[in-house]
Amino acid sequence: MDLGQIEKVDLRKAWKHEALNFTKWLAKEENIVILADELDIEIENVKPEESAGRYSVDILADDLNTRRKIIIENQLEATDHKHLGQLLTYASAHDASIIIWVVKDYTEEHKQAIDWFNKHMPEEISFFLVQIELWKIGNSLPAPKFNIISQPNNWAKTIKKAASQEKGNPSELKLLQQRFWGEMKDYLNNSENSYNISFGRTPRPQHWYDVSIGTAKANISFSFNSKQSLISCELYIKNDAQIFDRIIKDEAKIKSVLGDDLQFLELPDKAAFRIIRSLACDPFDENKWPQYFEWLITNGEKFQKTFKKYF
Repeated sequence: MDLGQIEKVDLRKAWKHEALNFTKWLAKEENIVILADELDIEIENVKPEESAGRYSVDILADDLNTRRKIIIENQLEATDHKHLGQLLTYASAHDASIIIWVVKDYTEEHKQAIDWFNKHMPEEISFFLVQIELWKIGNSLPAPKFNIISQPNNWAKTIKKAASQEKGNPSELKLLQQRFWGEMKDYLNNSENSYNISFGRTPRPQHWYDVSIGTAKANISFSFNSKQSLISCELYIKNDAQIFDRIIKDEAKIKSVLGDDLQFLELPDKAAFRIIRSLACDPFDENKWPQYFEWLITNGEKFQKTFKKYF
């Protein structure tokens, strides 16, 4: 078997201008989800070049799960004091809680500065220093790769945030759900089978676990429903009736692939749409968890393969 060699690509060959090219590229739904997955957050309401007094922040957005404000400052060169100052100015202007600095390269001094912020800032404030690279194999198109250089000392604070939303410590049920997702992630990573689906996010004490399908318009969501004694795999479409209508036209064909028990649900006011398949079971029977993991992963892969073409 012939193998190709990985080659690094100059960022300026893809994005000649930082604001006109790179920021516009990153602000697109299908691109910002790559960064979001690396940081283990979900980003929505993306606004490029948003005003911050006399200046404009490269990207302003929201964290879908916590509603915290996000700012992203881009720099297709090595870090410098000017951009560090802009980062703080924009964070202050927008009262941001998640501050992301995307750079080509960085100095140790600026990495130490971000580390220092994460050490001394309140727990709800999170700073990230992220390096962007482009790589290709042979004549392939360049592919972006985001490397986290600095992040909060304990990024499990996202779990703490989720727990705080439960108005106190997570219940035994929430902790069980978190363990279910954690063991499912381990099951996937340690399996001898080759799966295309990936679990990048940190398991949280909640009844669902979301998986990216490469677009911000929708995601695959697994659920652990103890009240109804079932587990589910669903496609969750965010406020896009046109996509849902296109899928509905192929309902019979899709059911022939995914199963006749597939449900197509329109949420009130068309705020979102769900396509869901469930399995009646006892989620508390931990001896059967591997069977449940296999069912969820297999259906997740089928969902991913079936619906990806609609986005």
